[in-house]
Amino acid sequence: MTETEALIALNQLPKTGPIKINRLLESFGSATNTLKQPIDQLTRVQGVGPEIAKIIHRWQDYCDPTQEIFLAKERGIQILTRDHEDYPNALHAYQDSPIVLYVWGNLKPQDQQAIAVVGSRKLTHYGRETARKFSYQLASAGLTIISGLARGIDTAAHEGALAAKGRTIAVLGSGLLQTYPPENLPLAEKISEDQGAVISEFPLQTSPDKQTFPQRNRIVAHWAQALLVVECPSRSGSLITANLASDAGKQIYAVPGPIDRPHSAGCHDLIRDGATLVTDGSQILDDFSHLSFNSPSIDAQPSPPETFLDLTKDENTVFSALSSQEQAIDDLVHKTSLPAHQVSVILMKLELRNLILNLPGQRSRRR
Repeated sequence: MTETEALIALNQLPKTGPIKINRLLESFGSATNTLKQPIDQLTRVQGVGPEIAKIIHRWQDYCDPTQEIFLAKERGIQILTRDHEDYPNALHAYQDSPIVLYVWGNLKPQDQQAIAVVGSRKLTHYGRETARKFSYQLASAGLTIISGLARGIDTAAHEGALAAKGRTIAVLGSGLLQTYPPENLPLAEKISEDQGAVISEFPLQTSPDKQTFPQRNRIVAHWAQALLVVECPSRSGSLITANLASDAGKQIYAVPGPIDRPHSAGCHDLIRDGATLVTDGSQILDDFSHLSFNSPSIDAQPSPPETFLDLTKDENTVFSALSSQEQAIDDLVHKTSLPAHQVSVILMKLELRNLILNLPGQRSRRR
């Protein structure tokens, strides 16, 4: 058995987790050596009781790393261990760093310069458009956008980065063959094709549950150099992610909203506790001016339409289908025969070019 296979096996075992596995690796020097240990030696490691020791000792009853590797290769998924050159440098510093990372797509050195964009799953029109705007601006400037592919703000953040033809990383709280939420599979496919990667530390067939999402959130918090919260209530998983990032010494940004709207209460709490209030991506880029990427001039107001008359074929198709009357996105999907996620991204790009208005209820019209 190779060391990579042994690491994959340890990562597949129940009741272990990164912290315990990292302690085992420190105690026994390698994953292959860990799997050979008798139960009495395993129980000497902090946090490893008799039950877990028995699972590790009888690891072949619980997992098949050879089959996992075959399945990943068949689906075009890389499995990175921590000594791989593409494993994110930012994650190495933490005791709970992932043992392996499953990568659908590709990681690039520039992904080290990343900002996380998070928020509520139940978003408003304001939240969706704000997340898209910030992500579009930051991705256009060269920052990689990291989020969790969840419904709501996460989805809008990935869409904004894609619309800018920038980089985006989606970190899942499930295995890559159990994409959640399922309606975001087309978005995941788009990300993996050429503009980033969809990643997970969980074995391929892992279903999401209440434990996997907090684990996912720590990767988002630790990878990014800063974190932006766009919209969330006072009780939100996004605030947990923000706290993890803050504890790791990362800069926290928050977008304000109407003071009488519960959807923005969490952002206001963060601002009161010291997060930086931002209303435009350029304010964040000012703090990242020491990095090597070239930040374009980003205006809070979109440029005049005449600057953007050169539309792509698909953009022109969607624009031609619109009129001065409001239309639902479902109608545009029917008219254009384009996938819903693609129409959504194009609508955002057209609005940023000041050609259309996107309205509440997923409706749009020409200006």
